[in-house]
Amino acid sequence: MEAGRAPEKTPDGHSVVVRGRRWRATDPSVPEETAARLRRHLMAARRAVRAATAAGDARAERSARGRVHRAKVALGERGTPWWEQSGSDRRQRWEQGPARLDADAPR
Repeated sequence: MEAGRAPEKTPDGHSVVVRGRRWRATDPSVPEETAARLRRHLMAARRAVRAATAAGDARAERSARGRVHRAKVALGERGTPWWEQSGSDRRQRWEQGPARLDADAPR
């Protein structure tokens, strides 16, 4: 995938293909502002995983990996597949995700 270019999607839109590997696509119903906020949380949590791993801090690493997981669930990339959820379940998932991540974010 080239920088600035969207990844290839499978015909059903459920997955993206990056370097020949399939990954679950973000739920397309997530409003862009919310998706951007969730991606910021995701990237901050990934940086925290890297820092905790480098420091050998297992507790901080577990906490950061939990935040990564919660962000990906809120985006629809983990958990029950978004295409199998009702519209209200999908909405609830991405509406509650940012608040939970804000509460979990390190201060």
